[in-house]
Amino acid sequence: MSAGSRLENANPTIFQRSGERLLTATEEDEDAHDPIDDREIFDILSINDPEHPLSLEDLNVVEQVRVKVDDAESSVGVEFTPTIPHCSMATLIGLSIKVKLLRSLPDRFKIDVQITPGSHASEEAVNKQLADKERVAAALENSSLLEVVNQCLTSRSI
Repeated sequence: MSAGSRLENANPTIFQRSGERLLTATEEDEDAHDPIDDREIFDILSINDPEHPLSLEDLNVVEQVRVKVDDAESSVGVEFTPTIPHCSMATLIGLSIKVKLLRSLPDRFKIDVQITPGSHASEEAVNKQLADKERVAAALENSSLLEVVNQCLTSRSI
């Protein structure tokens, strides 16, 4: 966000983080089959908000209850909730979530990222863009857009 730009949601509500995941002995065993679960996906989604120095988790844009995983069927679904119904960053946020999962998960997974139903004015249009592989690929060929996505995915020191 450039210095002169006006924030759409200048005073967002900040939520408490979920805390560290406790690992079991089975999860630490490199030889044991460890299916991917919703908490593991949620942990992967440590993504920065494009407008605020906060994470999507801090803003409740992503929540573990909105992550669905079927390891056996190799599918991951994530619903995200923009902080305001007319958020112009919704497509960028969805693209960032999709890119993070594409980069983090094995190729066998089908990834579906959508806006939580009823939470955004342009829900249908944003969902259509995020579901279209060609549109996503074209977006990632745009160096300026890719730079913004990468900034959302870069770890920030808190």
